[in-house]
Amino acid sequence: MKISASIYSDKSRPLKGVIGDLVAHEVDLLHVDCNDDPTVFDDIAEIREICSLPIDLHLITSAPEQYFDLLKKHPVEYVTFQYENLTQPLDLPDSIPGRKGIAITTPTDVSIFQAYDSYDFILIMATVPGQSGGTFDKINFDKIRAFRNQYPGKSIHVDGGVNPEVSFILRNMGVSTAVSGSYLFKEASVGNALMNLTKRSVESHYAVKDFMRPLSESPRVYEEQLSVEAVLNAIEQGKLGFTLVTDGEGKLKGIISNADVRKGLLRNLEDLNALNTHRLVNRSPVMIEDTSTVVDMLKTIKQTSFPMMYIPVVDSQGYAKGIVTFVNLIKGEL
Repeated sequence: MKISASIYSDKSRPLKGVIGDLVAHEVDLLHVDCNDDPTVFDDIAEIREICSLPIDLHLITSAPEQYFDLLKKHPVEYVTFQYENLTQPLDLPDSIPGRKGIAITTPTDVSIFQAYDSYDFILIMATVPGQSGGTFDKINFDKIRAFRNQYPGKSIHVDGGVNPEVSFILRNMGVSTAVSGSYLFKEASVGNALMNLTKRSVESHYAVKDFMRPLSESPRVYEEQLSVEAVLNAIEQGKLGFTLVTDGEGKLKGIISNADVRKGLLRNLEDLNALNTHRLVNRSPVMIEDTSTVVDMLKTIKQTSFPMMYIPVVDSQGYAKGIVTFVNLIKGEL
């Protein structure tokens, strides 16, 4: 996951000093908020003289057409328009370069992206647009997951309240870029903050249930209806390489992975009709409770002797609640 540094969050130093610090610590992008202020493009021109880092421009205006010429004169790599400020359809000229995005605040549903599906990404605002600071609202985890399900080929950017724990969760959910401002500049150094945002998970304030894939979106077969066909269909449709197995009431009875199916086939090569589907079930999978924290989850993973690509989530009574997968996290670290 890339970190886009919000340059105006550091008000104690001149722009040149801020940019120099960010360049020295190899930040990925420079996030520039333009709250209906054309003079921001003077800063963009200055940034171009200082470095070649990609510029991530967030335009908050009800009259975006007034900025079209400036966007052509001072091209940026990413330009995002704030949806709630738009008063009419956004007719962006093809001559404006860079990747295009639409930003939404927490109350706005991701379904609005349908009108902008030719754009490259969505920016989900977890705090007030253009203002530094604030706490990440966990409802945005649901919005990220909903957008990923609806638009698997589009990128997701997140702005607001990104600290080390939130950064870990966002990476795990497949977010491509996180904007950081207050946290980045309030730490002892930019370098220390960047390391925390990209590598570590410290304090834990969110529960697994806040960001897991819920049971309704997880591959599942009922134990009473176990068959080779049902298992293969669940694994194929889930596209995660495994399926949960529950009873009719929803209690987790185990999981069946691609490896379990393969081992079962190898045991019965001489007579595949003798394959007992119930013997494929791993009855003692590593699992975690939905109220566990991110730190609890990481401890569980570290204590496991084999690599984990996913972990089932249950409640205190053993009822299946969902899953957490680590595929996006692994991809994001490559």
